[in-house]
Amino acid sequence: MNRPFHPRTRSPRPRCRTSSSISAPPLLLPGKSVQHSQGAAAQIFADLAPRSAIEWLLAIDVAESSWEIQRYRLLRHKLLDIYRQKAIEAALRRIDLVGIGSECQDEAEYYTLQNALSWRIDPIATSEIETRLAAYGFDQHAISTEVYVQAREVLVLFEGLLNAAQTKRMLLLREIRNQRFLSGPISRSRL
Repeated sequence: MNRPFHPRTRSPRPRCRTSSSISAPPLLLPGKSVQHSQGAAAQIFADLAPRSAIEWLLAIDVAESSWEIQRYRLLRHKLLDIYRQKAIEAALRRIDLVGIGSECQDEAEYYTLQNALSWRIDPIATSEIETRLAAYGFDQHAISTEVYVQAREVLVLFEGLLNAAQTKRMLLLREIRNQRFLSGPISRSRL
């Protein structure tokens, strides 16, 4: 009934080869693929080479933070494109709506919106509109200034989000380093 007790020697723990069993699928923006996210995560895992389950969890968080940073940068870029269209629209409004009577104001406003949209979509319209704006003194610097004036609150928001995600990533990397330092071989000086 009772067998002799033999203390088990610690066998090496199996190492995680994939993170799919312990991480959620990535949140994707339109036009992005799961393969792109998984490829980026695989590169991060290869660089970090996690050695324990805790390190795997930390590495997954590092990969997610890195993916988050990429998403924030992409969103910021897309928002700047939208604000650039609004800046073009505002410049066209300053040119086209001067001297127009109130009875034609709505129709002129509609065409200004359409021209700004054409600027964004059609390369030929883009060059024509930019030439016309330049003739009235609206160069790329003036347009960029208008973009940043309009988007300043959104840019501050994204700057905060990016800084928070980068700080989180640095803290996670520091924690991985600390885990490795603590789990390293015990030297005689620490005994």
